[in-house]
Amino acid sequence: MSSPLPPEITAGAETDRPRMLAPGYTLPFVLVTALFFFWGIPNNLNDILIKQFMKSFEISRLQAGLVQSAFYLGYFLLSMPAALIMRKYSYKTGLVIGLFLYSIGTFLFWPAAIVRQYGFFLFALFVIASGLSFLETGANPFVAVLGDPRTSEQRLNFAQAFNPLGAVTGVLVGTVFIFSGIELSPAEIAAMKAQGTYDAYLQHETMRVVEPYLVLGAIVFLWALLILRTKFPRVADEVSPDEPKGRIRDVFRYRHFVLGVVAQFFYVGAQVGTWSYFIQYVQDYTHQPEKVAGYFLTGSLVAFGVGRFSATYLMKFVAPNVLMGIYGIINVCLVGVGVLFPGWAGVWAVFFTSFFMSLMFPTIFALAIKGLGPLTKIGGSMVVMAIIGGATFTPIMGLVFEWTRSMAVAMVVPLVCYAVITHYAFVGSKVRLSAPAAAE
Repeated sequence: MSSPLPPEITAGAETDRPRMLAPGYTLPFVLVTALFFFWGIPNNLNDILIKQFMKSFEISRLQAGLVQSAFYLGYFLLSMPAALIMRKYSYKTGLVIGLFLYSIGTFLFWPAAIVRQYGFFLFALFVIASGLSFLETGANPFVAVLGDPRTSEQRLNFAQAFNPLGAVTGVLVGTVFIFSGIELSPAEIAAMKAQGTYDAYLQHETMRVVEPYLVLGAIVFLWALLILRTKFPRVADEVSPDEPKGRIRDVFRYRHFVLGVVAQFFYVGAQVGTWSYFIQYVQDYTHQPEKVAGYFLTGSLVAFGVGRFSATYLMKFVAPNVLMGIYGIINVCLVGVGVLFPGWAGVWAVFFTSFFMSLMFPTIFALAIKGLGPLTKIGGSMVVMAIIGGATFTPIMGLVFEWTRSMAVAMVVPLVCYAVITHYAFVGSKVRLSAPAAAE
C-alpha cells in the first residue's frame, strides 16, 4: 500500500530531523489543535464549580466531588462508541458530533439553574463530557498520525500545549464571573434566613454559572460548523477502509499499551484531584479568600502551559519517556512537601506540580498508541477511557479529607499516582507485545 502522507514526509523520515507536520495539513491541524483549547475550558471550570456548588447547594467536599465523577463518567462511557463511529466513518465525523454534544451540554446549564437542581447540573456536565470524549478520542490520535511517527510525541505535546491555555481561560473566567467574592459567616447566614433573603442569595449564586457556559456553547457550535465545511485529509488508517482493521481484543497483545492505559488512569486522577482541591488547600492552610485562591489556581495552570511548550522543545534533546520519568520523580518530591509541610511551603510545592505534570497526558498517550497501526483509533479510545481516573481519585481525596479533616493528607493520593507514572516512563513504555503474543 502506498504511503498516505506527502512525499516530503517520506523523505523526512530518511533524515535525522523529520518534519513535525506534513506540508499541506496546516488548516486541519490548526482547527483540531484549537479543540485542545476548547476542551480545556470546561475541564477546569469544574474546579470552580466544585467550590461554587459547595456554596450555592450547601454540600460537602465529598458531594461536590461528584462534579468530576459525572463529568469523567461521560468520557468513560462514550469513548468506545466514539472510536467505533470514527472507525466506520472518519475522524472529522467524530469531531463534529463531539462539538455538537459539547454545545448542547453547555446550553443545559440554563434550565438547570432555573430549577436549581444539582442533579440536573451533573447531567449537563455528563453531556458536555460525552462530547469531549469524541473530541479527545479523535483529536489525539489524529494529531499523532499526522506526520512522521518519530515526531508523534513532539507533535502531540505541541497541540496539547494549547489545552492549558484553555484551562487558564476556564479558571480565570470562573474566578471573575462565577465567584461573587461573597463568603458568608454562620452568623450572616442565620441573619439572612431570619430576614427571608437567604434562598434568593443561593439562587443568585447558582445563576452566576449560566452566562459563561452559554457563551462557550455558542462559540463551540460555530466551530463545529467550521469543521463541517472544511476538507480533512485521509490519514494512514483511513486511506484504505476496506483493509482489515484488526480485532478489538488484539490491542491487549501490546504490553506497553495496556500499561499506558493504567498510567493514564493514574495521571488523570492526579491532575484532576490536585486541581479540584487546590483552592480548598490554599484556603485551609493560608486562609485566603476564594478569589485569591482562584487566582493561585490560575497561576498554577499558567505554569502547566509553560511546561507543555517547554517540554515540546526539550523533547528535541531528551527522549520523551526519560523526560517524563524525571518530571515524575520531581512531582513525587513536590507533593511530598505538600503533604508534610502544609502552609505556604506546601502551597507553592503543589502549585509547581502543574509545570511538571504538563507533559504527562500527551506523552503517555503517544507512547501507548505507538505501533498499534490499524488499531490506533480503538487504542486511542481506551486511553481516553482511562480519564475515568478523574472520577475515581477525586472522590477518594474527598473521602480521605472527610476521614482525616486534612487536605494535606489527601494529597497522598496524587503522590502515589506520580509514582506509578514514573514506573511507566522508565519501564513500562517500551514498545513490545505481551509474552504470549510475542511467542506466537
